[in-house]
Amino acid sequence: MYLKIKQLLFLSSVLLISSCGTKDQQTGKSEIKEISMVVKSRYLNLPVSQAADRAKMTFAADGRQVKEFVIRLAPEKPDYWVFYDVSKYKGKALTISYTGNPEGLKNIYQDEYIAGQDSLYKEINRPQVHFSSRRGWNNDPNGLVWFDGEYHLYYQHNPFEKFWENMHWGHAVSKDLVHWEEIGIALEPDALGTMFSGSAVIDKDNTAGWGKDALVALYTAAGKKMSQNVAYSTDRGRSFTKYEGNPVLGPDRDPKVFWYEPKKTWVMVLYNDNYNIIYNSRDLKKWEEKSIVPGYYECPEFFELGVDGNQKNKKWVMYGASGTYITGNFDGEKFTPEYGKYYYSWGSQYAAQTYNNVPDGRRIQIGWGRIEHKGMPFNQMMLFPCELTLRTTPEGIRLFCEPVKEMAILHDKKHFWTDLTGEEASEKLKEVKSDLLHVKMDLEIVHGWVTEVLFRGNP
Repeated sequence: MYLKIKQLLFLSSVLLISSCGTKDQQTGKSEIKEISMVVKSRYLNLPVSQAADRAKMTFAADGRQVKEFVIRLAPEKPDYWVFYDVSKYKGKALTISYTGNPEGLKNIYQDEYIAGQDSLYKEINRPQVHFSSRRGWNNDPNGLVWFDGEYHLYYQHNPFEKFWENMHWGHAVSKDLVHWEEIGIALEPDALGTMFSGSAVIDKDNTAGWGKDALVALYTAAGKKMSQNVAYSTDRGRSFTKYEGNPVLGPDRDPKVFWYEPKKTWVMVLYNDNYNIIYNSRDLKKWEEKSIVPGYYECPEFFELGVDGNQKNKKWVMYGASGTYITGNFDGEKFTPEYGKYYYSWGSQYAAQTYNNVPDGRRIQIGWGRIEHKGMPFNQMMLFPCELTLRTTPEGIRLFCEPVKEMAILHDKKHFWTDLTGEEASEKLKEVKSDLLHVKMDLEIVHGWVTEVLFRGNP
């Protein structure tokens, strides 16, 4: 299985209008600091070298600056290529300026497909089950929401390098939580800052005035000061208009927003200096502080679940980026903790978020998989979607996390063994020849043993 992406392939066309720069005082050679071209194709392909220093690049369309970011532009042979969609500037003169080593400017070209298109999703270290972006860096999942038959996955994204910087919101969609289509950039940096984490909701009752069923994103802009901002989409999440009244709140970051039906109000949980602040709003624009919950660190999540599936016995769950959670009660304004803190997750997962608006009521979660992919033109991935449940255990009510049932779509051949020792299990697993495995096991831990599962030597 590999992730599919819909793109049209055409012949490339580049029209270079001009180049200008200064002369190197020692060699007398011209240093080209900018190039110009008429936009004829969908993508700009840009060469990247990790050995080059980061420097500022700007785009100007017909003389007006439209984009600014930093990039390690390769002066010679690139380590890999990145791309930027310039289709909205077709027919305009695009001027590209760079404050670093200008040698790489001559290698920038435009085309209807991205460099390396033929090998996309076939790379040797490309995850085949977990979502990863075509190029660049990803971290926190953002704006998880279901709407009109699609699961939307927005995410923290640097499209110009495979390490953290230049935060945008990337965007992918899926109809089954298994097969993902990468759409492109949803939110770009602006005068208020780069695009940090946030959430998304469906405004079913048009409380904000942007139309019934508008998809509304609430996010942090990371400029000189952190601020909370709003953008809305009326085309199924494909493009966003930023609210002209931004920012709607001050520091700090990572707003999680949902609708609280009993009081007909929007609720925001916002991280701020090791505690979470709870706000209410009637229109997603004006927010009123209601209460504070101490003891958390970034990327808050907050939702209600039935204990053991009993919808008449519900508890609220609040957790942070690290996976620590508390259960308790919530009246729309104040959270009253009862049990915790506990860990429900270990390992590479961080900053997990859950979906709003899932039709069947499941609480589905996606986490950032902090796993490096060396030698690839992309880095990091999303962990497989999981369903969260609250269950009663001998120790009390606990949060459980299991892969969603849709994983069965990927199952091919099944192997099943029982009553094996650790050594016997290892021998049996050697018989399985596959790069893609879904392993389930029940373990009886003998006192003093350390149990570890390795795949190709990796835990």
